[in-house]
Amino acid sequence: MSVALEFDTLGDGPPLLILHGLFGSRSNWRGIARQLSSTHRVLLPDLRNHGSSPWDDDMGYPAMAADLERLIDTQRLERPVVIGHSMGGKAAMALALADSTRVGGLIVIDVAPVRYVDRMAGFVAAMRSIDLQAAGDRATVQRLLAQSVPDPAVVPFLMQNLVFRESTLGWRINLAAIEASLGRITGFPEELRERRHHGPVRVIAGGRSDYVRRHDGGEFQPMFPRVRVDIVADAGHWVHADAPQQVLSIIRDELAMPAGGESN
Repeated sequence: MSVALEFDTLGDGPPLLILHGLFGSRSNWRGIARQLSSTHRVLLPDLRNHGSSPWDDDMGYPAMAADLERLIDTQRLERPVVIGHSMGGKAAMALALADSTRVGGLIVIDVAPVRYVDRMAGFVAAMRSIDLQAAGDRATVQRLLAQSVPDPAVVPFLMQNLVFRESTLGWRINLAAIEASLGRITGFPEELRERRHHGPVRVIAGGRSDYVRRHDGGEFQPMFPRVRVDIVADAGHWVHADAPQQVLSIIRDELAMPAGGESN
């Protein structure tokens, strides 16, 4: 069952959807969205179980695609270009494979429609292990989180999900649902593998990331026969944070291309 996603809208013009990754929110892409809003109507949704959007036990990509279909329909968007990073990229691909009549273009940021080794369970466990009421304040939570999360750059990113509600600290993401669904999040729906999206797909991969291993687009075949991969050499998995201007340049280049074809 689909949920009604919370979202922000910037600018006016042809519609553009930007989808964040796991543990993220619509705010992650606000800087790039502002620049794209000079030519497009940019919608920044919080995906289900993230940000301000509703919580639901189902974290599968077909459910996320249904949420996006609902957003496209309720906002009367005419074939928006869909940009997605990581989990958001898989949700965008699921949407395009399910019904490309809703998709006017597809830009995938540092992810492929393949199964990955789970790298996220430790983050979920670290967040769930903290007694937020005993911690009492953000500084203490950040210190405790840093003791369990080895990458210091990840800690501030996870901390963006810590909020005060009625003077009580809480995580604004549904950690229980995410933990139960990590196998589905790290994979890609088998039921979509026989489908094809014949429109062009632009992939932006980080040169220091191993999420897109085949730079010839082989991991996207045969589902996405018209794939092109661009490598941002000095960027990791969070390509848009490491090299925002390069990512913006590639996105603008793709937006300038004529619209592509259909899937079946």
